[in-house]
Amino acid sequence: MSEMIDTNIQWLGEIPLSWELKKIKYVLRERIEKNNPIRTSFILSLTAKQGVIPYDEKEGGGNKPKEDVSAYRLAYPGDIVMNSMNILSGSVGLSKYFGCVSPVYYMLRPFATEDDVRYYNYIFQSTLFQKSLFGLGNGILIKESGNGKLNTIRMRIPMDKFGGLYIPIAPKDDQKKIADFLDEKCNDINTLLSDIQKQIDVLESYKRSVISEAITKGLNQDVVLKDSGIFYIGPINSKWEISKIGYICTKLSRSFEPSDTALVCSNKGKVMVRNENIIGKMVSGDNAMQGIHKGDIAIHGMDTWHGAIALSEYDGKITRVVHVCDSTEDKRLVVYFMQYLAFQGVYKLISNGVRGNTSDFRSWDKVKDIYIPLPTSLDEQKEICDFLDDICLEVERIIEKKKEQLSVLEDYKKATIYEYVTGKKEVPVSE
Repeated sequence: MSEMIDTNIQWLGEIPLSWELKKIKYVLRERIEKNNPIRTSFILSLTAKQGVIPYDEKEGGGNKPKEDVSAYRLAYPGDIVMNSMNILSGSVGLSKYFGCVSPVYYMLRPFATEDDVRYYNYIFQSTLFQKSLFGLGNGILIKESGNGKLNTIRMRIPMDKFGGLYIPIAPKDDQKKIADFLDEKCNDINTLLSDIQKQIDVLESYKRSVISEAITKGLNQDVVLKDSGIFYIGPINSKWEISKIGYICTKLSRSFEPSDTALVCSNKGKVMVRNENIIGKMVSGDNAMQGIHKGDIAIHGMDTWHGAIALSEYDGKITRVVHVCDSTEDKRLVVYFMQYLAFQGVYKLISNGVRGNTSDFRSWDKVKDIYIPLPTSLDEQKEICDFLDDICLEVERIIEKKKEQLSVLEDYKKATIYEYVTGKKEVPVSE
């Protein structure tokens, strides 16, 4: 093991005596090249999970990019691409593409051509480095309570502050050895991550298919079907009726106390207690809130497309953007059906979105006009919902375990990167 020296930098600690410590601005240059006149309309995106990718491959879509890309910047293969608004949450990666990116992105290259750009990219991938950036910029930070991880971070970090940070500089030969080793190690971990994610996707797909079958056909596999006459519903149980949300649900207007628990209707299809560990983010004041009780149906007027529909398990207060409802039918059936419409992509087809990846159902008149297939018997509704509750609970339990595996692997990958780019571990010598 090499002799170590203390850097007196909290996130970095000790590095090998033979390594250097330099400011980023002295080893990496920012390259600003505008896409004007337009050289490419191939838009790139960047996420902590996927790295630098074509925009069309971005998971979950995101806001629609601007049609005029003349103000965008150019990114080349071999550039370290960094989102100045999301560096703290890991939005940094090495580009394999030539394309254009948002002006909030930084493109970095080593001054020395013999330096290995992969080594510097790995430094920026380490969690401890990312956390060290907190406080350098202005913006929004939501800190997840309990496990200490940072989540949902929007904090622009100016390049002059970023460039003034110190990073460890391994000798040129060591940079390549470290990068080669981490490429192989991270590829192995990424393969495991991909396999687990595929298993999660299969489970999610299975859960959705079970819901789809049950809320349109019931639990009898041999049931006779009929055409519902509604394009987004399709064939349904021939003994069922077609109704509308407005016929079976009543929009409520509940009062509340300022001291009531603040709740949110999340994209996970749950009503949750609002995270209070929020810095710099505007939240709804009481004048924009309403009461909600345990057992009420919550339908988010803007995030309907993403499945933000749930049965509340809490009493509290919630934003008025959410429709709080009661129903004469089994309320679980209403929630399951409206979530089914979300993952079928129906809401985007029957609404006028205000952004590229949303739907606008803030008007109750639009919500109450949605058709729903309905078993005429409350007993049958209960039987279907009890069945779905059991299936979904078990599937979600398995999915949660697999997500924990993903988290452990991600932490292991980040820790491995940190240990080698800071010289705390040496690359094994091949025999």
